[in-house]
Amino acid sequence: MSERQDMASMESTTEPGMRLYVAIWIGLLLIVGVEVALTYAGLAAGVLLSALLALAVVEAGIGVMFFMHLKYERRLLFWSLIPGLIFVLLLMNHLWRDAARMVLLRP
Repeated sequence: MSERQDMASMESTTEPGMRLYVAIWIGLLLIVGVEVALTYAGLAAGVLLSALLALAVVEAGIGVMFFMHLKYERRLLFWSLIPGLIFVLLLMNHLWRDAARMVLLRP
């Protein structure tokens, strides 16, 4: 019987409960509310763009860490994703230039 209690206590400490997920979801909704409020605030385009991008990165990070369970994985998995992310961003940088050029080539 003690093994079941030990396993139950180990499981409860490693996996989050529903309360944490609901709190994170409410936090994400609050970030979306801040984004909408910033959009209607009449800020300059550069300030608005940087603020919205920063909030989007925070939202994506929270989503990846908690809803995709990356927070509870080994750190090696987390750090192995960073080179792939950098590679994808570099490829997107090259493809955006070609996409902008293709718009000018249309008849």
